[in-house]
Amino acid sequence: MRSKAERHRAIQEIVSREEIGTQKELVERLKQLGFEVTQATVSRDIAELRLARVSLGKGRHKYALPSMELPEDVYEELKRQFGLFVKDVDRGGNILVVKTAEGHASGIALLMDRLKRDEIVGTLAGEDTILVVARTEEGARALEEEFGELLVAGKMRL
Repeated sequence: MRSKAERHRAIQEIVSREEIGTQKELVERLKQLGFEVTQATVSRDIAELRLARVSLGKGRHKYALPSMELPEDVYEELKRQFGLFVKDVDRGGNILVVKTAEGHASGIALLMDRLKRDEIVGTLAGEDTILVVARTEEGARALEEEFGELLVAGKMRL
């Protein structure tokens, strides 16, 4: 059985590349990829991923990934993702290691990059681990504290 994380990643890829207008279409597309899902499951996934239904005109719609134009939108989404998928935050010198649920590291690292924070030199994501390189050890300590607070705040929202 494939994991929820894999299904979420597949949904994000599908809606970013295809015009999927209904939950039924998304269920069918996921089944083509080997996911055994119901419409109720897909409905929950759509809510969890915060997909938006956007108009294509002439009564047609499609699902789209949430846009995050404002820094506060990025931060709120990062907090939500931390609550759902981050397991641990650790630090060694000026490097943070963020452990995530399998398949979620790259999406969370992208959000970290979108913060455009001076103290973050860059991120590197694998399947379930993110390396965050901070400019200084002091900056890494501050990020470790902030990410720890995000983890707690995100878990409290669930």
